[in-house]
Amino acid sequence: MNTTNKKKLVLVGNGMAGVRAVEHLLKLAPQAYDITIIGAEPHPNYNRIMLSSVLAGGASLREIVINDWDWYEDNGIRLLAGHRVTDIDSQSKRVFTDQGETVAYDSLILATGSDPFMLPLPGADKEGVIAFRDIKDCEMMMETSKKYKKAIVIGGGLLGLEAARGLLHLGMEVSVVHIHHYLMERQLDETAANMLQSELERQGMKFLLRKNSGTILGKKRVTGLSFTDGTEEAGDLIVMAVGIRPSVGLAREAGIEVNRGIVVNDYMETSVKDVYAVGECAEHRGIAYGLVAPLYEQGAVLAKRLAGVETSGYAGSVTSTKLKVSGVDVFSAGRYDEPPGSRAMRYQDEIDGVYKKIVLQDDKLIGAVLFGDTSDGAQLFSVIKSGESVAGREKELLLGLAPGAKAVSPTERLQAMPDDEIICGCNGVSKGAIGEAILVKGCKSVGEIKACTKASGSCGGCKPLVEGLLAIYAGDDAVVNAKEGICGCTSLDRDEIVAEIKRMALKSIKEVMNVLEWRKPEGCSKCRPSLNYYLGMLWPEEYIDEKESRITNERYHANIQKDGTYSVVPRIYGGVTSPSELKKIAEVAEKFEVPMVKFTGGQRLDLLGVKKEDLPRMWEELDMPSGHAYGKTLRTVKTCVGSTFCRFGTQDSIGMGIRLEREFERLNTPSKVKLAVSGCPRNCAESTIKDFGVVAIDGGWELHVGGNGGVHVRATDLLCVVKTEDEVVEWASAFLQYYRENAQWNERTSNWIERVGIDAVKRALESKEERKALGERIRKTLSLTTDPWKQIVKDDTLRKNFEPLTEPQTV
Repeated sequence: MNTTNKKKLVLVGNGMAGVRAVEHLLKLAPQAYDITIIGAEPHPNYNRIMLSSVLAGGASLREIVINDWDWYEDNGIRLLAGHRVTDIDSQSKRVFTDQGETVAYDSLILATGSDPFMLPLPGADKEGVIAFRDIKDCEMMMETSKKYKKAIVIGGGLLGLEAARGLLHLGMEVSVVHIHHYLMERQLDETAANMLQSELERQGMKFLLRKNSGTILGKKRVTGLSFTDGTEEAGDLIVMAVGIRPSVGLAREAGIEVNRGIVVNDYMETSVKDVYAVGECAEHRGIAYGLVAPLYEQGAVLAKRLAGVETSGYAGSVTSTKLKVSGVDVFSAGRYDEPPGSRAMRYQDEIDGVYKKIVLQDDKLIGAVLFGDTSDGAQLFSVIKSGESVAGREKELLLGLAPGAKAVSPTERLQAMPDDEIICGCNGVSKGAIGEAILVKGCKSVGEIKACTKASGSCGGCKPLVEGLLAIYAGDDAVVNAKEGICGCTSLDRDEIVAEIKRMALKSIKEVMNVLEWRKPEGCSKCRPSLNYYLGMLWPEEYIDEKESRITNERYHANIQKDGTYSVVPRIYGGVTSPSELKKIAEVAEKFEVPMVKFTGGQRLDLLGVKKEDLPRMWEELDMPSGHAYGKTLRTVKTCVGSTFCRFGTQDSIGMGIRLEREFERLNTPSKVKLAVSGCPRNCAESTIKDFGVVAIDGGWELHVGGNGGVHVRATDLLCVVKTEDEVVEWASAFLQYYRENAQWNERTSNWIERVGIDAVKRALESKEERKALGERIRKTLSLTTDPWKQIVKDDTLRKNFEPLTEPQTV
């Protein structure tokens, strides 16, 4: 029974604006609310504006996650990922989801974001017609680029150009269709737009301007686009990037006042008591903002309101735009369109590709456009927001130098910048927040500032400004060009930490953090799991595994799913099972009402949708070893039938696979490890994309290492060729232990091999004596391990970890 007196806060929307408000609230009043976040996407909170960087190859999907799954659990937040709220009952203060959940609230935040506007063209429902709004769209583009080569982007605005550049990076031919006669007409004047177009054409983009889309061609899948002027353009993928609309349907149905967006006052309150709105879905003083900085400002005000902290409210924002396209620097802020009564000043250098324009009215700067050189963008934006008089300083603002005056250095510009100026637009970090991180929290490098505030942690465009502020505030104490440690808690890297643990015989996480002078005495979700692994790897006999320092999946020995349930995967050695084993799994699945039983790619059965409190009893009744599908350990050993049945098989791949799996099950590794054994060079078990792959040949075995079949596919390198099964085990033991002792935490063998080189690994393992020593160490480690469930099912104290935190809520 939950006896807490905390108020219940429900956030509808797991996006950037709403979660930022929760982050602020946790700092201001960490114990005030029981928080539930409901998100329609099956992902943790991620940086949507970085999707273009994912497409362009500058970041992976994992790298754009702002708050990972552990963050929610660490902060006591219940996350319902993959749930869409279908109804709000403001009388009884409850929300309902499409997955049958009912959640009560005392305060409700609507952060439903916006929906992409899809042109109602004939054929818009065909396969291959998408928006560019979320991870699913991003994944669709990446998958399409593998099969097709011609893409059409409808929309020559900011989002459309970012999508087009990403598709170019993926190897597609890209045509950008735009109804206006120049690009980005909402942010740029015609001169800057023409310069931008010329640069993008050099990069390979094709532009179709003054084009009005008519019909999407094709039968089931799109084959092209026709225009109202009778012309056509061929294409295998059409991306619509023509604008967004605030998502207000849920609020409208609940009787909340809606105009273009959900109408809010200066404190982000809607027309219904205890219901708030923030982000792209909110309309404040007639404006619905689509850029991140205003949304973060709204979130800060809302957090103060919910925490009972005095605030003057949100007064609206002046916006700026930066184009994140490789090789192109574009900045725009305020009014660029020269309204009546204004005057403009311009500077253009066609040779160096630089264009600057400022717009003035009543001796105030009201707008600016920069192309090619955007270094003055932050200063100009600051002057626009301040509303100060710039009389006599116009040329200085345009050129950076007033007649007869000495040049203003970048440092002087930063010093003159107000504290509320946003430095990192991606994460909404102000100059004042960075100053506090340096002066109060003791950050001395860009890496430490990033860990503390997230500034420069996304697109990286603000890094020069962060470096400048570091120099101003830290002075001689600033660590320039500092290498980044394993996290923001330390400047030490993996090798330095391991060396110090060995040298000083440190035997606990707390001891490591204390002796090596961790900045945060309790560490963080990045360093604690890594230290837990390094200590266990170095001192297998003495170190007691610290369960609370493991990631969520490893703590509960099951994979958490998007709806908060778990998946259970018992080990099936080499993919070989029996009728009695299958019957046992089926009976357990029926008893615990498992919603889905699925064959995995690793030749096992996955029981999906298991409640956390059922996990101990389910494992007890299965009475099978865990397949460790959740851990940084040996996952699977995939096999083909080999010489046992196949007419092409040259060796017993099933027997070899089962032997390897039994040899290395329960082995903790820096990252997950997958093995495979193929019975002939036809490679049906896909051994050449595994961490350790074995391929049978006439009279022996090829041993392959460093493969990856995930997002970044990597074929293996050939390690060696051996003759006997015993030699396969010998080399596998040596390789895995060498990887365990030398790779960084969370580093797959594919990344490790690319970093150190296959030749270095071959040299390290060429000595039989060294292989023997490595093998002895791995066997010693394995002799000390047991299946985690054997301990949990016997220990009532451990079982309590799996009890539900609150009673189930019912309708």
